Amino acid sequence: MHFLDPLFLIQTVGLIGVIGIVFAESGLFFGFFLPGDSLLFTAGLLSSQGLMDPWMLLIGSIIAAIAGDSVGYIFGRKVGPKLFTREDSIFFHKKHILRAEKFYEKYGKKTIFLARFVPIVRTFAPIVAGVGKMNYRTFISYNFIGGIIWPALMVSGGYFLGRIIPNVDKYILPIVLVIIVLSVVPVVYEILKEKREGDKLQKK
Repeated sequence: MHFLDPLFLIQTVGLIGVIGIVFAESGLFFGFFLPGDSLLFTAGLLSSQGLMDPWMLLIGSIIAAIAGDSVGYIFGRKVGPKLFTREDSIFFHKKHILRAEKFYEKYGKKTIFLARFVPIVRTFAPIVAGVGKMNYRTFISYNFIGGIIWPALMVSGGYFLGRIIPNVDKYILPIVLVIIVLSVVPVVYEILKEKREGDKLQKK
């Protein structure tokens, strides 16, 4: 889908739009389809070419990531178990909540940090933490750590790649395509893993 192409998104919405997308993907349940990893990496790449301020991008993304997770936590805390009985719609799929819940069961409170690096789970992990009434002080601690490290790695990775490759503007499109493929790999892995687990249960 063209509107999910990170390069197209950045050129269309600019710095403020990128920050808004990071906020939405970090904790608003309808933001799960947004390309957070590839968007930040591509924005970092473009910032190395002077197309946006790298420091404003980094600081804005960190604030948006932390704020987005906090909103997701509050939403989960207030709505609670109703999410697990809600019918699927265009913007809501129960399986994403259940996937985040499994991730939470496996990694506990560390989920809030680790989920930053797993698309889809990243969106729903703070919501599940709110549903499970995780201690807010614990939540906000991991939220701050993840909310700083994730954008910093993505933005700086793109920025420094852009600085070390001569005439990187000539290779932006193929680089973006590689980033998109890499950002989809964890999602495909999770889907295949769920399918294998489902097949095992059916055989029992």
